[in-house]
Amino acid sequence: MCLNVHHLLAKALDGSNLSVEEGAFLFRNASLPELQIVADTIRHKNRPENIVTWIIDRNVNITNACISGCKFCNFHKRLNEDGIYITTFEEYDQKIAELEMLGGSQLLIQGGMHPKLGLDFYKNLFSELKRRHPNIKLHALGPPEIAYIAKRENMSPREVLESLHNSGLDSLPGAGAEILCDRVRKYLSPGKCDAQTWLDVMREAHKMHLTTSATMMYGHIETIEERMAHLVKIRQLQSEKPFDSDGFTAFIPWPFYSKGTALEKLTQQEFKIRKDEYIRMIAISRIMLPNIPHIQASWLTVGLPTAQICLHGGADDLGSIMIEENVVSQAGAKYSVKKNELPEAIKEAGFTPQLRNQHYDYV
Repeated sequence: MCLNVHHLLAKALDGSNLSVEEGAFLFRNASLPELQIVADTIRHKNRPENIVTWIIDRNVNITNACISGCKFCNFHKRLNEDGIYITTFEEYDQKIAELEMLGGSQLLIQGGMHPKLGLDFYKNLFSELKRRHPNIKLHALGPPEIAYIAKRENMSPREVLESLHNSGLDSLPGAGAEILCDRVRKYLSPGKCDAQTWLDVMREAHKMHLTTSATMMYGHIETIEERMAHLVKIRQLQSEKPFDSDGFTAFIPWPFYSKGTALEKLTQQEFKIRKDEYIRMIAISRIMLPNIPHIQASWLTVGLPTAQICLHGGADDLGSIMIEENVVSQAGAKYSVKKNELPEAIKEAGFTPQLRNQHYDYV
């Protein structure tokens, strides 16, 4: 193995897969401009049009009751705590009406992993939402929730996915990935599935031709090598998908916000958001994931100006206007945008904005 910056960048430009060790070496030793130039070249080689996509959707939490015990989350509550809720159909109706007024047609629905809610609850939720709002697309749950329901119902993840898909599930978010390393997961998210189970759920979703995305939450207790191993696992799983399946349409990394979290209290330190590191993370993601079509810059966690820079360093999507978000905002993320601000930011960065759906079809 030749650990030389220029050799590895040339290797990446040829479309070759870099190893964990090679990715970690580049992350630590290549200059940020070098990484940005190579990532931007790969982005334009794969997507030569000067287009950056965005979407209008709404993030609704089914419940705030959750047994996962994530040390990074201020949103969840235990069953014996005050303030537990389950979103009602009347509340969904209001939220969807507001979404449709803005021109959106996708609902991102996520948990808590509520210990008293089983498969029948989710089937009824999805089918009733489809009955009331037949044009709404349900981008819902995530591998930890699928694995949790499967264990609770003594079913396989495939059986749960098929049942939910038949009830109205349209696509599966890459939620709950955090870092796909069990050392990190056991400490950070003790109630969530292990890394292999997360990957196995996504593998079954790809076999079913369900569109999915992949994520990473970094900047807490993980090492650079564990970040790169996460990327390699995502890349490997994508290489296994059926030829006619979307698999992972996009990869979305975002930095950990620590304000008031259990992890901050346990470690007695504030985890700083470094925007230059985020730009570096976007670039290395584009370099390490040649078979993932899109890299999304998370303006929600770093702000629009930093996300605009990322559009010149590997990213080709700005995600959603995020009409509603309840998790990272409760840990210190305070960025927000109005509907017209995302396309304007894309134009300002020198690109043509294009509204899309979850499948990355142009709308």
